[in-house]
Amino acid sequence: MESKLTPAAKMQQQPIVGEKLKFSASEDGVMLKQIQASHAPDGRVINVRPLLRIVEDIFNRAAPSAIVAPAHTEEVEDQTYQADVIDMIEALSFLIDRISSEIAFKCTETGEAHATTMSILNIVSNYPWDAKLVIALSAFAVNYGEFWLLAQSYTSNQLAKNLAILRQVPEILQHSSMLKYRFETTKNLIRAMVDIAKCIVDFKELPSKYISADVTAMSTAMDHIPIAIYWTIRSMLASASQITGLSGFGNEYLLSTMESWELSSLVHKLDSMHSHLVGLLSACHKHIDERKFLEAYQNLLYLYETAQIDNIKILKALINPKDDPLPLIHGATNRRVNIDVLRKRNVLLLISDLDILQDKIAILEQIYNESRSQPSRLESQYEFVWLPVLDPSVPLSEIKKDKFENLKALMTWYTLQHPSLIDRAVFKFIKEVWHFEKKPILVVLDPQGRVTCPNALYMMWIWGSLAFPFTTERETALWRAETWRLELLVGGIDPVILNWISEGRFIFLYGGEDMDWIRKFTNAVRTFARASGLSLEMVYVGKSNPKERVSRNMATITAEKLSFCLPNLTAVWYFWIRIESMWYSKYQLGKEDENDPITREIMTLLTYDGSGDGWALLSRGSAELTRAKGSAFLTCLTEYNLWAADLQTKGLVPAVHDYFLQHPAPHHCNRLELPGTTGRIPERVTCSDCGRMMERYILYRCCDE
Repeated sequence: MESKLTPAAKMQQQPIVGEKLKFSASEDGVMLKQIQASHAPDGRVINVRPLLRIVEDIFNRAAPSAIVAPAHTEEVEDQTYQADVIDMIEALSFLIDRISSEIAFKCTETGEAHATTMSILNIVSNYPWDAKLVIALSAFAVNYGEFWLLAQSYTSNQLAKNLAILRQVPEILQHSSMLKYRFETTKNLIRAMVDIAKCIVDFKELPSKYISADVTAMSTAMDHIPIAIYWTIRSMLASASQITGLSGFGNEYLLSTMESWELSSLVHKLDSMHSHLVGLLSACHKHIDERKFLEAYQNLLYLYETAQIDNIKILKALINPKDDPLPLIHGATNRRVNIDVLRKRNVLLLISDLDILQDKIAILEQIYNESRSQPSRLESQYEFVWLPVLDPSVPLSEIKKDKFENLKALMTWYTLQHPSLIDRAVFKFIKEVWHFEKKPILVVLDPQGRVTCPNALYMMWIWGSLAFPFTTERETALWRAETWRLELLVGGIDPVILNWISEGRFIFLYGGEDMDWIRKFTNAVRTFARASGLSLEMVYVGKSNPKERVSRNMATITAEKLSFCLPNLTAVWYFWIRIESMWYSKYQLGKEDENDPITREIMTLLTYDGSGDGWALLSRGSAELTRAKGSAFLTCLTEYNLWAADLQTKGLVPAVHDYFLQHPAPHHCNRLELPGTTGRIPERVTCSDCGRMMERYILYRCCDE
């Protein structure tokens, strides 16, 4: 049956051959009991981190290589010599001197390493584990540092020279080439001792608020730390014996290999212990990070659900959980600013990843700047903040950094100064509570930090700053006052069309990508205009998510003078995103009733766009509208003689509308495409032509046009 190993045996990764380092598992158990029996802390609290920094600096400056070519060390600002640190060192000075003498006098006594180590542990019995080790290491640093101080300065200082002669330092340095390996091994052992000490101090500084001794990694570490401290002190004695031996044993000592082998064995032993402790420390940090993450997430939920005096607490939790003093950048001035600039303001959080379309930024920029042109207006009393939401667990590549900087440069409002400010808790909150997936959302916080609209992007596209203060109540009121009219479709896109509407002109909006149909349709409209004697305007509005094909169509239409076009692809995109937003706004409010005339017309246009064929909408002024698929409109215009009489009695738009009612299509195949990245896909949608339930399919599309 396999015997149960003690912590000492577990940490010893391979056997050490040699009298001084050889212990059986049973002896390890006895040694562990002795170490623990020496531990009698009296509750004193001591921060040994500054003392450890001083010790580490001594070892760095006392490097053996300095005897060949003294290293130039830059003066740095040293904060370790503050008043409280000096007081601590004064309180420990007697203890350090005592241990230093213990090391110097007993380090070379054969077979006494264990007894001397236990003696040192008994001297520091009243101190916590981390303080025991750092105090002992400080005592060793005094001896080690004094020796190398003489070695480095005896050629330039007479006092140092005299002392060096008494310590036989010049003779030692004459054999420096023979001692190079031993010096290097001692240096490695000291590095391993410092690593162990720093790791144990790291354990001591873990926040008790987030981790306790009953956590597996922590309890395991506490079992192993006493053994690690014991062997680190043993290593100090072995290192000290090298200095003492060099000073007092002559050439025969220089030729000894036993001590060098022992040092190498100790380096391996401490490195193995350190590696094990580092693994446990990493597990502790993961536990702490998880506790902090859960605490931060619960805090966000609490702030989200609790009334606040102002918006700063929730904004700080969202935008600045890492306490950056200047977490925001003001795009217009490129200045970093404090979060207080948002205090008691209506704040619109634009939440997106780095794939947000520049078209969206351009339109939002236009709306934002228009509101700022009249600062006294109520509609201008809000602030935009862009939150780039990226998975914190995925490192930010250089490509993404450049993309972030390029997008940030396009925005004149406030932006987060770096995506890394969004931590795991905020990422989870935005994904799970605000349902952010891929498509950008615009979350509205009022001056008290309450969410007044989960996504105001839809009403921003539809009504711009007129939707202020961008609350769900305001959105409902705007829809209540709205009717199906041409201004609702083209408002804010092109002033030319708005002028035509105010002048009462007949206007055809038409879309699609089939250039052959476009030529047939525009020719049919001109033929009808000549036959009827009416003046007609035509506007090409392309297709949703316009790409190169729509751009080519616009160029051809302009070159062949077929009709008027929207100014550019951004305007085409804006036209369609507004129609899509109308549907999502209705759906978000729970008012996507198919019997509602506006909802029905929106669904019809989206269905036309999804079919891929041409379509047209005819209007006069604001309120007279009718629409149909491209083939139906072509037939209607070519059969003008069948309804010419109605044109005279009813007017153009009613006559065309009645024609469509009297000549319904014998069959139809409608398709409605809704982006799958919204996170809010309706369970049921009815056909705009026949009112039956539409079948639902999953569509995957890749279009690199």
